Amino acid sequence: MLSSNIEYYKPMTIKEALELFYFFRNQNKKPMYYAGGTEILTLGRLNIIDPDIIIDIKEIKECNLFEFNQDYLLSGAALTLTYIEEKNLFPLLTNTSMEIADHTARNKITLGGNVCGQIFYREAVLPFLLCDSQVIVAGINGIQTSPIEQIFHQTFQFEEGQFLIQFLTEKQYCSLPFISIKKRQQWDTGYPLLTIASIKVENQLRFAFSGLCAYPFRSKQMESELNNSSLTIEERIQNALQFIPGEVLNDVEGSNEYRLFVLRNTLEEIILEMEVR
Repeated sequence: MLSSNIEYYKPMTIKEALELFYFFRNQNKKPMYYAGGTEILTLGRLNIIDPDIIIDIKEIKECNLFEFNQDYLLSGAALTLTYIEEKNLFPLLTNTSMEIADHTARNKITLGGNVCGQIFYREAVLPFLLCDSQVIVAGINGIQTSPIEQIFHQTFQFEEGQFLIQFLTEKQYCSLPFISIKKRQQWDTGYPLLTIASIKVENQLRFAFSGLCAYPFRSKQMESELNNSSLTIEERIQNALQFIPGEVLNDVEGSNEYRLFVLRNTLEEIILEMEVR
């Protein structure tokens, strides 16, 4: 259960947020950045986390931008998923994130909260993996921009005190053919069994996955096999399965065998639809 003695701060700038974090960390306190807060409340009730300082980044201007700036789309970490859906500047992101939880929860869940969360699905990161987005992060060494493939390995590899400001995505990706499919075992809301997002770039399909392993991922080795048009679709899928980067999940949402069954069928569905676009 979260302590009733938590101190709450709402900085207006990146600099102020960083100063608050490192000031309290140097006092051996446990500061935590906060955007939507849904996961903090959930994990706090389960005694998984126990912060004593909350630093709310929702009023930081840079974290709320969702606009095109020359050749890039800026997507701020404090954007709620419903706001992203309503604006629909990045349809692949809209479609991938619009079924995360239910509408009421998405009013609170933020982009940064989802992609940096401890719950392993983190579906909203899939479009950024597919589009080779840049990640803007603030920390003790200032503001840094890195390709997502350099900073995301199963989770974001942030140093202590760093927090996500924005994603930069090349504008061209926002209008490319795409598909995003979320499979559940039986319900329309709640945790999915499997989410697959795909985009067509220069006549090649890219794929990113959530719910298959204990982390979201994009595998270029799987993509290479799935794009091998000299083979049948069944052969391409079978070869691609050899490059799944981790153990296939086996949990209450579905067994590993059932996930692989759904994966095969969904990949075939995506390839048949996307190759004719």
